[in-house]
Amino acid sequence: MALDSKKMKKPNKRKIINDPVFGFITIPNEFIYDIIQHPYFQRLHRIKQLGLSSYVYPGAQHTRMQHSLGAMHLMGEAITQLRQQGQDITPSEAEAVRVAILLHDIGHGPFSHALEHSLVPDVSHEEISLLMMKKINEEINGRLDMALEIFKGNYPKKFLHQLVSGQLDMDRLDYLSRDSFFSGVSEGIIGAARIIKMLNVHDDRLVVEAKGIYSIEKFLVARRLMYWQVYLHKTSVAAEKMLVNILKRAKELAAKGVELFASPALHYFLYNRVDKKSFDHSEEALDNFAMLDDSDIMCALKVWSSHSDKVLSVLCRDFINRRLFKVEINPTASSQETKMRLIKQYGHHFNVSDDDAKYFWGDEVVTTDTYSPEDDNINILFKDGRIKDIAEASDMLNIQVLTKKVEKHFLCFYKI
Repeated sequence: MALDSKKMKKPNKRKIINDPVFGFITIPNEFIYDIIQHPYFQRLHRIKQLGLSSYVYPGAQHTRMQHSLGAMHLMGEAITQLRQQGQDITPSEAEAVRVAILLHDIGHGPFSHALEHSLVPDVSHEEISLLMMKKINEEINGRLDMALEIFKGNYPKKFLHQLVSGQLDMDRLDYLSRDSFFSGVSEGIIGAARIIKMLNVHDDRLVVEAKGIYSIEKFLVARRLMYWQVYLHKTSVAAEKMLVNILKRAKELAAKGVELFASPALHYFLYNRVDKKSFDHSEEALDNFAMLDDSDIMCALKVWSSHSDKVLSVLCRDFINRRLFKVEINPTASSQETKMRLIKQYGHHFNVSDDDAKYFWGDEVVTTDTYSPEDDNINILFKDGRIKDIAEASDMLNIQVLTKKVEKHFLCFYKI
């Protein structure tokens, strides 16, 4: 029986998603629904938001897709708030800034930040995000032109870019709330809804009304605590160092002509020298990157755990079974004597050369600051029209404490 196309109902693309952090998230229109359905975006469903943090916090299994949808939801809330404050945001601008935040993380590689410069040296996820957005834009005849201008900070209304990338962007408001929820680290809980309700625009810059100053103080403290308790937790850093060493060893073996099991996408990055020029001059690099996710890496690691190369097999087997590098945190870098002692120890224990022994340890310098006015300011708007930076306006926070870069040296090493 033939179907009458006139009687067929058009698929309902105005979907509602039940989000454990913010409740119901509405996909506002068909265009954004189609962006969400794009394979580039769907790939984020297969990439963990917190990389290897689940080795520390087993509940931290949420994905980059969940985070991106949450950030899009908060962007909608921010648009509503700013319009109520009298700001002129057109429907096309509202749609474009939503798309910009929706796609802001689309260029993340497997395990998010963990392998950012291992598979593709010197190319950041922001650069790959931009390349992917441009590719989607070509496919849909320029409908992302405004979103791209906002994403790059070139759009005339600068506050829209601040909502995507700034000290108080919707990215940070979502990931602090979401990562705190799934990791169970309550110190990261922030009042995202309260902060958004306090937003306004002054001279084309985002500002926070003075009555929201305590929410901003809590936001900055929560961000600091989340970095040291979750994002830069020593076990997470150790796991990342171990995985980076595994990929480095695999690429070394590949360069020598050793055939390793790998998915076609992973094989491309193991057996080819891929850099920024590769992405700029060939679609092959981007096409293969778009096929990479966490499962490519984990599947390879399981197979490599029985490889004849001792370094690769030992590291893969122990990584899979969570026998991770141990960590010593020091105020300065490890001495040359310490490094040589470790190399000799591993060389003797595993019966490998000094060059091979280097894969069983690694130094990692970890730095972070809570607030960087050089990048962007959090400005407080007072009733009399005065504008003050949060560090000046707060009677609790101190500019020296806020902007101080904390540096720690992590010595990660295989425990025999």
